[in-house]
Amino acid sequence: MRYLVIGCGRAGGELAKRLSQSGHEVSVVDQRAEAFENLGPDFRGRTIEGEVLNQHVLRRAGIEKADGVATVTNSDSVNAVVAHAARVIFNVPNVVARNYDPKRRPLFEAFGLQVISSTGWGAQRIEELLYHGEIRTVFSAGNGEVEVYELTIPARWKDRRLGDMLREGVCGVAHTRAGRATLPDPAIILDQGDVVQVSATLEGIEWLRARLEPGEGI
Repeated sequence: MRYLVIGCGRAGGELAKRLSQSGHEVSVVDQRAEAFENLGPDFRGRTIEGEVLNQHVLRRAGIEKADGVATVTNSDSVNAVVAHAARVIFNVPNVVARNYDPKRRPLFEAFGLQVISSTGWGAQRIEELLYHGEIRTVFSAGNGEVEVYELTIPARWKDRRLGDMLREGVCGVAHTRAGRATLPDPAIILDQGDVVQVSATLEGIEWLRARLEPGEGI
């Protein structure tokens, strides 16, 4: 697949490296040559120095043949305009724009763009993780018969097995420790602060809530 990354700051550089490491053809555009230092010495894609709003620069970068474009500059206006042009003028099938200032999100929505708000999403994620011990709903399937829940392991569950919180109606989805996620092996020994996602029915999550209450036996 061919991908075009507009903007080579920290986020753009990391995205371009990940795409390249996955075997894709990647081109990166930035108006500052020094920005390409964020790519590191192992990057194998193309770098194009030039004004990202210039259609000739975008064409030189291969936007007309791109399977996807990500606009990740530090300007919401530039990200929205280039992403809109990629969709409407160059007919790129998959376009994602980065939003910095949540107050400007309506600009992206007015263009009908697929947008990632790094500030808003990050703040929401931090808020959720601060609620230690609370089971949070993160996804609902169908009409809510099955939902995915996330919880942070409390101190009283330290050294328990992950399998102790699973049963019929409660299935493991992921286990995260120190920011690294793995598939949930029931034999994993839990540590305080681990984050666990489970999918569960209503009956299953009620059982798990009761099991996590202080003083409940295992």
